[in-house]
Amino acid sequence: MKKLDILKTVQLFIFTALAIVCFLLIVTDDDVAPSIAISHSVRLFSVLLWICLFFSFLFIFIDFSMYITQKRDYRALDYAAHSDPLAKIANRNGCDELIEQYIDQPLPPDMGCIMFELTSLEETNRNYNRMAGNRQIRNFSIILKMASVNTCFVGRNGGNRFLAIFEDSSREIMDEFLARIDQKVMDHNGDPQNPRMTYSYGMAFHEQHVKQITELVALSNRRLEMVKSLYRDDETTEASTLEET
Repeated sequence: MKKLDILKTVQLFIFTALAIVCFLLIVTDDDVAPSIAISHSVRLFSVLLWICLFFSFLFIFIDFSMYITQKRDYRALDYAAHSDPLAKIANRNGCDELIEQYIDQPLPPDMGCIMFELTSLEETNRNYNRMAGNRQIRNFSIILKMASVNTCFVGRNGGNRFLAIFEDSSREIMDEFLARIDQKVMDHNGDPQNPRMTYSYGMAFHEQHVKQITELVALSNRRLEMVKSLYRDDETTEASTLEET
């Protein structure tokens, strides 16, 4: 697409230059204008030349119009393929595309990853309805997107899982990102009209035993599962204590 754009631009410049040269020859050369007026052959040649230049400009204009339309359609298809229609952020394909850029490459020393799970989604769907759950997914996605500006890539990794990848970061930056999310979730929950939003996350930064980006993502996912397991254990212990009491 880019090569075609360059080719058509070069063609436009060439035909523009030819048109300018022809015009200058007619205007500045004292012999050309009288020759066109007197000689039928020269006049016919001049008319045919201008017709060729006109149609050349017309065809280039049509090519540019078709190219712009195709480029817009391509972008729309690319957006549809890599963007989640509900969350309005990158979908699983978009996440995989970024990950694939680092496949079979040494992990950069300043790369980090956070796997999120919107833990309140099941309860929201159960206590309210599916539409309320979809709104919560969208709201959480907006929170992630706002917190990630100039900081990291965020995408929906499927279901109620979300992924943040930091390509040039540090633990301090990741902590600030998490703090922004926490504050925005608190603001969301401060509105009594909103179903309560809760989430868990697992964070992984460049560590000695992590050599590939897939290992980094897997590590953040394992740590998320550990956090969820600890949360479930706490709930079980609390329920047992209540029953004994």
